[in-house]
Amino acid sequence: MSDRDPTAAGAGDAPAPGDDPDLCDDPDRGDDPDRVDGVAVPAADHYVYVLECTDGSLYTGYTTDVARRVAEHDAGNGAKYTRGRTPVELVHVEAFDSKSAAMSREYAIKQRSRREKESLVE
Repeated sequence: MSDRDPTAAGAGDAPAPGDDPDLCDDPDRGDDPDRVDGVAVPAADHYVYVLECTDGSLYTGYTTDVARRVAEHDAGNGAKYTRGRTPVELVHVEAFDSKSAAMSREYAIKQRSRREKESLVE
């Protein structure tokens, strides 16, 4: 039996068993996710997103604010790659609690073949 007082500061800081902090779309959490281009964007600090450009190509990026970043791409102020391929549409988003986890996932997605990326966004 533990001596720790469950009401003490720091109690409950660790996620409960079965809770994955990287998967923020659990309907039981009570979060009401925003939507961008019809894609649910759960509350988180860091995101990896996939855009479909007007020419059908896919672009993957990292951001802390999905709606702002998609608007930047659409306005021609996003990545150089997307500037001549607007308008863009958000087709996939993943939420993360840390920048390093999000950046690692962005790199992993960018290493995938087009076919693998298409299966991810379906």
